[in-house]
Amino acid sequence: MKSIDINCDLGESFGHYHLGNDKEILKHISSANIACGFHAGDPLVIKNTIEAALSEGVSLGAHPGFPDLNGFGRRVMKLTDDELYSCVLYQVSVLKSMAEALGGTLKHVKPHGAMYNMAAIDVKMALVIARAIQQVDDQLMLVGLANSEMIKAAQMIDLPVCNEVFADRRYTDNGFLVPRSHDGAVIHDEAVCVQQVRDMLFNNEVTSINGKQVAIKADTICIHGDNAEALQFAKKLNASLADEDIIVSSIN
Repeated sequence: MKSIDINCDLGESFGHYHLGNDKEILKHISSANIACGFHAGDPLVIKNTIEAALSEGVSLGAHPGFPDLNGFGRRVMKLTDDELYSCVLYQVSVLKSMAEALGGTLKHVKPHGAMYNMAAIDVKMALVIARAIQQVDDQLMLVGLANSEMIKAAQMIDLPVCNEVFADRRYTDNGFLVPRSHDGAVIHDEAVCVQQVRDMLFNNEVTSINGKQVAIKADTICIHGDNAEALQFAKKLNASLADEDIIVSSIN
């Protein structure tokens, strides 16, 4: 039987600020990308999210971002290579240590927000991120935008890599994500979400926001935890995949 990983960005609450429906979503995914405290999350949220993921048998991943709590890590920041390397090294190390202290194992790393989007088109930046991950543990898998510079960077240094596609985001004609500032960038219709995933899995293509068919490789499917429809999408995707005898299973 064919299998596919479904991942979600979780642990993005902070102090009294609550975001997402993590505990319920964890029942319908196979991999969790846990915020590391720079763009979202705090020590208690990180601990609770790790424990909740372990209780559901969900694979653990680190979700490092820019040091930008106010902007939720979605604002462009120009860091030096050394600053970026240290930023990623620190966050991944924290998640790895906390996961192990709580009886789990960190399996993958997925950059967040602006860091993710910038590294997708900048191989030099992607290499800095990949080398920081490799420094922590050369068996960690880098999860990056399918067919992007992040995939190439990981392959250049023999770091395990995973092509990520998005269930709830629109694509440009060249296979990148439509910026959130544009109308229609985020999908809120579950039928559209499911059809986009089906096209990516069965046809290896996605329809761009302009109607163009773009070739794509799907190893893992992302649902954004901060999307209001995240839980609904996760349930619908699981049901649709089950109808096709596709197992939801961690890429690891």
